[in-house]
Amino acid sequence: MSLTGALANAMSGLSAASRNAQVTSNNIANAMTEGYSVRSLSVAQNGVSGGVMVTGITRHTDPVLLAERRSSDAEVGANSVTNEFYTRLETLIGTPDQASSLTAKFSDFEAALIAATAAPESDVRLQSVVDSAENLVKDINDASNGVQDMREEADANINRSVNDLNDLLSMTEDLNKKISQATIQGQDTSTLLDQQQQVVDQINEIVPVRIMDRENGGIALFSMGGETLIDGTAREVEFTSTPTIMPHMTQANGLLGGLSIDGKPLDTTAGGQLAGGTLYAQFDVRDEQAVTTQAELDTLARDLVDRFQSSGADPTLAAGDAGLFTDAGGAFDPANETGLAGRLELNSLVSSNGAGETWRLRDGLGASTPGDVGNNSLLTALVDVVQTSTVPGSNALGSKSVTMSEMFGNMHSSVSTSRVNSDTALSYAAAQQGALVGLELEQGVDTDVEMQNLMLIEQAYSANAKIIQAVDDMMNTLLGI
Repeated sequence: MSLTGALANAMSGLSAASRNAQVTSNNIANAMTEGYSVRSLSVAQNGVSGGVMVTGITRHTDPVLLAERRSSDAEVGANSVTNEFYTRLETLIGTPDQASSLTAKFSDFEAALIAATAAPESDVRLQSVVDSAENLVKDINDASNGVQDMREEADANINRSVNDLNDLLSMTEDLNKKISQATIQGQDTSTLLDQQQQVVDQINEIVPVRIMDRENGGIALFSMGGETLIDGTAREVEFTSTPTIMPHMTQANGLLGGLSIDGKPLDTTAGGQLAGGTLYAQFDVRDEQAVTTQAELDTLARDLVDRFQSSGADPTLAAGDAGLFTDAGGAFDPANETGLAGRLELNSLVSSNGAGETWRLRDGLGASTPGDVGNNSLLTALVDVVQTSTVPGSNALGSKSVTMSEMFGNMHSSVSTSRVNSDTALSYAAAQQGALVGLELEQGVDTDVEMQNLMLIEQAYSANAKIIQAVDDMMNTLLGI
């Protein structure tokens, strides 16, 4: 080998070692950077001039593991939304062992009624019935209002998610262009590909996606339901938010907004085009879970109203008169059940904010004057109304004949079961996600290996430098002859 050939080989080796040191140092510096993929220098023999030639930088990823982890991310996101709803709902209505729960408030009302039968002449005991009834009504109202608040929050979250999704799709389009341009110009695209992966990760949590590679490093994204999100140009998802939501308002009756792309309506249910991530889960809360819970609360309120309005326990009530529990102060119309839990009121004849005539609990809501203070027959009939098993007027909590106490128990059981199931689903999804993230980390930057690589690079650099020094010495010797 000639001296010039040896010098050229050594110079190419120095250049490659220097570039390799830069890549390795970058790996070490980003060992804790989320979404960073390990790089390695690709080299080959220079067939023209000899020596070594840098052919590029390889970015190491496992597409199968990445796809599984993204699927797990979407599942955790969706289950987190569901779990938060049922956790908040259980807090709202309480658990049966809590003194502030709906069941406890009903038990207080039932106990006050029973106590009043023992001393019908006692104004204190009659007032206790009114107080406990008002507390029960307030808690049912609060639960209904809380459910609608969560529907409004879900609607606002949908709006934010859609805005975020559109922004992320635009970012993907921009990154596709930059990556393609860098690829054509022969530049390193590793950093841009990392950014692309992080953006897709965020999109995938909102809407799970399938990725199709396009030329020059670009990608196309499709939802698992087959909807194109970006293939060249990013598409825009459209949604109109509804700040105030009432119980009767649904997407089906056109009073709540749905999703569309380019004016084409999308299915927002579990079988829809964008199902599987947090966006779908928020629609599920707004349009399914919260609606079902409202129906259960309305069933509970209806049973309470029906028992005291239609049972015949109070003979002083005429047809069409409101009973002890009313629909916004009036008689209940079965055709207008939706939202009853939020409109439930105690009859103004006995309520503290109304006439406050507690003697009507003993003598009848329709009585013209107080009767015999020792007569407990109507109070006893009211207790029987509460404790008698009847078939509910609507079947959101079942169609079996139950007592009022059992009805409240069914409500708590429904919420607790849903919350436990959502806990289980979230725990399983989170455990799976943790395992997949762990596998990704194992394939990430190993600082021990990178430090060993730096030592080898240092040795290679030193060896090439010695060759250059030796060539320089030989050249000086030849020139000195």
